Amino acid sequence: MSTTTSAAERTAAPSAVRSRRRGRSASAVAVPYDFSRPLQLSREHQRMLQLAFDGFGRQVTTVFTSMLRSVCQVTLRGIDQRTYAEYVQSLPSTTYLTLFSADPVAGRGILEMPLESVMACIDHMLGGPGSDRQPRRPLTEIESGVVSGLMDRLFGEMRYSLGSIVPIEPTVEGVEYSPQFAQAAGASDVVVVVDLELRIDERAHRMTVCLPFVGLLPHLTAAAAPAPVSGRERAQRAQAAELLRQQFEHVPVDVAVRCRPTTLTPQVFADLRPGDVIRLGHPASAPLDVAVDGTVFAHATAGTQGPRLAALIVATPKELS
Repeated sequence: MSTTTSAAERTAAPSAVRSRRRGRSASAVAVPYDFSRPLQLSREHQRMLQLAFDGFGRQVTTVFTSMLRSVCQVTLRGIDQRTYAEYVQSLPSTTYLTLFSADPVAGRGILEMPLESVMACIDHMLGGPGSDRQPRRPLTEIESGVVSGLMDRLFGEMRYSLGSIVPIEPTVEGVEYSPQFAQAAGASDVVVVVDLELRIDERAHRMTVCLPFVGLLPHLTAAAAPAPVSGRERAQRAQAAELLRQQFEHVPVDVAVRCRPTTLTPQVFADLRPGDVIRLGHPASAPLDVAVDGTVFAHATAGTQGPRLAALIVATPKELS
């Protein structure tokens, strides 16, 4: 077997590494930080919401596929914290907004879908092809009745997905087509925006969920807190800690009794021969250092105990300080 590497392979390897590095640096996009509005959605809370809405995406994928009888997929694109005014400005001028309450979360939420995707869903559910050319207008009474069944299924999956954080009960309170008239919160109120992608066949649509941050925060904090410990578990932990302490008391360690360090030049050190005497930098009246693994924990004076050398502890670092 030949182990010779060709010149082309040697040339291609560094370029491949450079291309991978460029790809990593290109994907890392710097996001400006607004110091006047400090971020309140912690990483732990964001991770909990991400897990919940990842599950929501998988569940509603099944809902769309079964009700539309077409290949659908819903994926989570991101979770962000914004003001309600910023959220409204990010929406198109005409869209389908379902306003809902989610007791016990205070405030109102919004489930937003583009009108084209809603019309395509209605077309599929009524046996049509769900083509790209869909009307952009408010829904008729019959169309609203058709899509209400789909929305009920979506809110049911939202209830299930957020159950690990808060047991919500979504209740539809109305439908709006203009974001400017959807008064779900004040303009400066902080909201959590969940950005989803709804793909019907080969067409991708944006879908968003807006939740009030102030109403959601206490439930996120409670869900992130450690579970309460019972009296039995507390007793078991105390017993384990006591057993651990007792075992550590009998672990053998190497203890060194040493003088203070003495500095020598490399020339003096290199010229040392058997029988040479070195002048130590340790005063005769100073105690010796007692150390374990380089850490001094006591001081002692030299002595003997029978035929063996010994050290008498005279002080600890705390006593000297």
